[in-house]
Amino acid sequence: MRPAPLRSAVAAVAAPAQPQRYLTNDEAAEYLRLSPRTLEKQRVIGGGPKFRKFGRRVMYAVADLDA
Repeated sequence: MRPAPLRSAVAAVAAPAQPQRYLTNDEAAEYLRLSPRTLEKQRVIGGGPKFRKFGRRVMYAVADLDA
């Protein structure tokens, strides 16, 4: 009977996930080349980029702005 081949220790360790980067309303507006007021309107009406609220702060993930 043959022993099972050894796996590399490097392959077993997954790469650490990169934390998402979040932007404020003003930063996201600059990133998208829009006015901050346009993003605020899109939040109320709908159809804008996905946002998250941390307490009272509205934040946009860069990955959502690129989508």
